[in-house]
Amino acid sequence: MSDATALNQADAMIEKAWGRPIDALETLAVRRPVEDPLLRSAMHIRSSLVLSNNAVAVHQDRLHALTRSGHVPAFYDLDRITSSAVALRVAQAESRTALQAISHVIEAREASVTADRAPALRLAQAAVARSAHALRALGQPPDQPAPSAAVGPTVAATGPRR
Repeated sequence: MSDATALNQADAMIEKAWGRPIDALETLAVRRPVEDPLLRSAMHIRSSLVLSNNAVAVHQDRLHALTRSGHVPAFYDLDRITSSAVALRVAQAESRTALQAISHVIEAREASVTADRAPALRLAQAAVARSAHALRALGQPPDQPAPSAAVGPTVAATGPRR
C-alpha cells in the first residue's frame, strides 16, 4: 500500500465523486438518506473501513513492538508475532475490500447519472434531426433525402417466430 491509508484513499474518492468534504457528506447521509441512497451506502462502507483501518494500525504497532531492532523474541512471542501478522493481513484485506466496494458504489453513481441523461440526450438528438428535416422540406428540395430520426434504441428486425 502507498503512504496514504485506505481510509484516506476512500475519503478522496468520495469527496471527488460528490464534490463536498466528508464531514458535510456524513451529515447529508444521516439527515437525508432517501435523497441519495448511494451516498448512504458509500458512507456506511466507509464506517466499516474506519474500523478495519484502526485494526491495521493496531496490528502494525503490535508487530513493530514484538519485532523491534535489538530485541530477541522469546519462544512465547513467536505465537504473538504469528497471530499479529495474520490479523494484520486480514485487516488489510478487509480495508482493500471496503475500498473496492466504495469504488463500485461510485461507479454505480456515475452510471446512474449517465443513464438519467441518456433519454434527454436521445430526445434532443431526435429534435435536432426533425428540425433539420423540416427546414429542408420548407425550402428547396434537397439533393438527397434526410434520414428519419430515431428516438429510442434501434432494434434489429427478426423473422417470424415459430
